[in-house]
Formats: sequence, structure tokens, C-alpha cells
Amino acid sequence: MTYKLLALDLDGTLLRHDGSLNERDRWAIERLQSGGVAVTICTGRLYSGSREAAVAARIQGPIACVDGSHIVDARDDREHYHASLAGNHAVQLRRVLERHGTASFVFAHDSIVHDAAGAPWSSYVRTWSPRVTVVERVTSHPYWEHERGLLAVVAIGSKESVHAAAEELEGELGGAAFVIRFAVTRGADTHAMVVRAAGPTKGTAIAWLADYHGCTVDEVVAVGDWLNDVPMFEVAGRSFAMGSAPQLVKESATEELSAWSAEEAGVAEAIERAWGTL
Repeated sequence: MTYKLLALDLDGTLLRHDGSLNERDRWAIERLQSGGVAVTICTGRLYSGSREAAVAARIQGPIACVDGSHIVDARDDREHYHASLAGNHAVQLRRVLERHGTASFVFAHDSIVHDAAGAPWSSYVRTWSPRVTVVERVTSHPYWEHERGLLAVVAIGSKESVHAAAEELEGELGGAAFVIRFAVTRGADTHAMVVRAAGPTKGTAIAWLADYHGCTVDEVVAVGDWLNDVPMFEVAGRSFAMGSAPQLVKESATEELSAWSAEEAGVAEAIERAWGTL
């Protein structure tokens, strides 16, 4: 099989802890691109938090952000796809978050807004985008009523409050919303949930990007390290999980990398294994 598209997760896969690219990865990507293979990004980050990495990797063309909910061309910032929670769904989401008193972060218009309750977690949320604004009361912000809707909302609180809010949302919004919850730190009571429009995933993004680049999903190689990468692993013809990935993620990929993370140039290893020594 001759693969025609490489899709990369960002944090822990292409980007190191300091946000930079491993030089070996950068060199391997450049060699791959010079050979006519397209390279793209599939990330949970907002576009504003992804564009710098796209420029650093010299990616030409659309990249998938917010787990496939937002696809934007890194060359000219042109939007190709946008899925959001709007109208009554946004109203219901806001009511649930107010009832459970979580620290809430609204992702909309390629930026993040939060209020004082979110201050302790601001640095954590900034990994999604550097465009963060502190407002007096996040649940009163105009983004909730905007016709473009919300790309996502992150809510952080105790395990009990987050899980109760998630269950309520799943009941009220039904199939309109995708809700995932997880522990923010291991061994701690602090949990978070991400809520976004149902439907888009990194898997649907891979299908869209493959079509854009004129290839099939079987001709796509995907590299990632976390649970949100599983949908693209299930779609791509070949997939590599970082050594640091949870067991479920490794089992979803076709192969596991010896590299633990971006610190050890896992992307370069995946390129060498899929395309041969460069």
C-alpha cells in the first residue's frame, strides 16, 4: 500500500511538552512532503491553538480542530466545516452547568471565555488556545445566544458534580451532544467534561480530509496518543499509537510505536515504518 496522507494529533504526538516540534520529526515531515505526501493535523485544540504548529510543520491545506468539529485551511484561514451547539441546545447546556456550579469554559469564535471560577484551571485550558478572555460571568456571555453557536464547552469541578451534570446533559440533549468526562489529574477528585455537537469526530475528519486530498481512508496513516484518537484509528488504513497511550488506544491502532511521546520523535518513527527509511 502506498499511503498518500499523514494525519497527526498534536499534544504528545507532534508537539512536545514545551509546544515545540522535535527536529527529527520536522525533518521527516519535510522529506515526506517533498515526496508528494500530504500532511495534516487532527486535534482537540481550537484552530487558534493549532495554527502555529501547522506553520512550524509547513502544513499546506485544511486541518481538523475540536475533534473534527471545525476544519480550517492553514494557508488562508478559510473555514471548510463548522459544527456547533446552538439555540435551545446551548440554552439547555447553560442551565445544567449553572445548576451544578462547575467552572465553565466556552469555546466559540476560535477563542475561550471563562470567569473567576475558572481561574485555577486557566493554564490547563490554554493548551486548547492562547486566546483566552476572563469575563464577569461566563454564563451571561453573548456567545451562548450567538447564531454560530458553541464549538465546545469544558466544565471542571468535583467528580460528583461533573458526573451529575454529564448525566443530566445526556438525558436532556440526547443525540444532539457528545459528552466525554475524565479526571483532570490522576488520584484527584477534580474531573472535567467536554461537550460539543454530536456527529463530528477525528474519524469523520479523516474521511473528509482524505476526500479533499483525493485519496481513500485506506491510504491514510494516523498517529496519536489519546482516547479522542480512537475514531481516526478506526478509520485510517494504518495507525500508530504512542508508547504513552492508554491500553485502549493502543489496541485500537494497527501498531504501537517504541517512542514514548513527541520527546522521542514518534512521528519520525511512524513515517519511517509506513514509508520506509527517508
